[in-house]
Amino acid sequence: MYNLGISCYYHDSAAALLKDGHVIAAVEEERFSRKKFDDDFPSSAINWCLEEAKIAPNELHSIAFYDKSVLKFERLLDNYIAVAPKGLRSFLDVMPKWLHKRLWIKDEIKKHLKGFNGKIIFPEHHLSHAAYAFYTSPFNESAIITVDGVGEWSTSSFGYAKENSITLTNDIRWPHSLGLFYSAFTYFLGFQVNEGEYKLMGLSSYGKPKFYDLILDNLIDIKDDGSFHLNMDYFAFTYDKVMTNKKFTELFGIEPRKEDTKIGQIHFDIGASAQKVLEEVLLKMANYVHEQTNMKNLCLGGGVALNGVANKKIIDLGPFEHVHIPPSPGDAGSAVGCAQYLYYSQLKHNRILETNTTSMISENVYVGPSYSDEEITQFLDKNKIIHEKLNDVSLLQKPAELISQGNVVGWYQGKMEWGPRALGNRSILADPRNPKMKEILNEKIKHRESFRPFAPSILEEFTKEFFDIDVFSPYMLLVARVKQPEKIPAVTHVDGTGRLQTVSKTSNPLFYNLINEFFRITGIPVIINTSMNVRGEPIVNTPEDAFNCFMGTDLDKLVIGKCYLDKKKQNKLLKKDYSKEFELD
Repeated sequence: MYNLGISCYYHDSAAALLKDGHVIAAVEEERFSRKKFDDDFPSSAINWCLEEAKIAPNELHSIAFYDKSVLKFERLLDNYIAVAPKGLRSFLDVMPKWLHKRLWIKDEIKKHLKGFNGKIIFPEHHLSHAAYAFYTSPFNESAIITVDGVGEWSTSSFGYAKENSITLTNDIRWPHSLGLFYSAFTYFLGFQVNEGEYKLMGLSSYGKPKFYDLILDNLIDIKDDGSFHLNMDYFAFTYDKVMTNKKFTELFGIEPRKEDTKIGQIHFDIGASAQKVLEEVLLKMANYVHEQTNMKNLCLGGGVALNGVANKKIIDLGPFEHVHIPPSPGDAGSAVGCAQYLYYSQLKHNRILETNTTSMISENVYVGPSYSDEEITQFLDKNKIIHEKLNDVSLLQKPAELISQGNVVGWYQGKMEWGPRALGNRSILADPRNPKMKEILNEKIKHRESFRPFAPSILEEFTKEFFDIDVFSPYMLLVARVKQPEKIPAVTHVDGTGRLQTVSKTSNPLFYNLINEFFRITGIPVIINTSMNVRGEPIVNTPEDAFNCFMGTDLDKLVIGKCYLDKKKQNKLLKKDYSKEFELD
């Protein structure tokens, strides 16, 4: 039985295909359109999922869409009436999009999938988040917390799950949103909302929470159970495209920072203060939900679950014995979640717990497009791109040696990762021992802000030797203190932490073996791993995308499948100019 899940029209549009409850294909629309955070109907993603499974639309049993569009539209109308006459410009911008397309999602699905005659269901937004968090976990029962910007009305929810069923018992509602509270600071500090929240997390490590009391006294009222109330006098997101207003600006005594302008200590301190408040709310939520459910397991979902610093605090300081966070907890992941909810909860199929952690990680992550060695070679030959073939041994030895010698290497292998992180298949790799490597990568490769850290990928069995953490972190969603920062300075953030990926021998054997080869050469079982893309661009999808990234940046080498490319040997006329397309620094 095939079931399709779809998310779109807010940000991170995606499609996911399940066969008998197992994810066999999942991809974000941005990977095809090359428009980062693409929110359009995921036509290309859907087409690829069906092509990957070699099925036609009429072979789909049923489809799930990740939220209830009518309820979301109701909330929008209610909000615009409440804030009138403010919000007129926003109303005139938003309403045509809903009236012309977004309200008619069922028609859009049927129009695109001609021949499909099955049922289409619309779980609520936070139920899709909850389903993705629980059904990707190894738990038979669990408490659930979901936190994001907003769904239909809910901005946070909690409940529990047992076997196949999920019950959400409580929620916090619009406009009181922890996600939008954090996004307001994202905007105020000069980053794009729904994109720059992870930049705020990185920036916060450079500051002190000097504005913590100011925020609690004026912006948010937090209760002991983790519920909260925003003082909407300071926020503009209910009636404008910007997140904060003049009163917010006056409170902090500075104007909202313009993107790409200088960042000062006050910005770092404001960021640290917002991060501390976020962590406090989440910890209070976790404690309260544990009291209410008396469960030992927690599944955490929603876009706020991408905050690796807060996640680690919940694990270390929270009351739960085990915490699971899926690899793509934001809206894209809900394409999987709503399809899983359809299969397990609506269609009542038995859920068989996956006891093999390796299989679980593989199915949760490595489910995107792939290209065979033959297809890669055809692309390179057709475009007269100079390359050499590697055998199974040199495929590992060559890049490991190059990285140990200070080269920055693109690594393009197998199926593309699902979610916002490159986890060893569409990655840029470098030597963590070189203290200058962070600067090199930020300035010459990624073209991004200097304060942003790079992630360490570590052989799973060495995790506790290098990081202060008692659990594995296969999805790069936990930030932990580095125990030996002098050995891996390039992946040690200013506060002495790293957002790590633990790599097992079986979940991604090729990437594991590459790191192991680097370990054999250097004695360090850690490698820098960042996504293969430049600032403003989605992670590369096709071999052509990978080659363009290679030629458009200061990447030294590229290993794509079993083909090895040296930058010095390439035709300079093939160089891609990213500056016009993505507004590089």
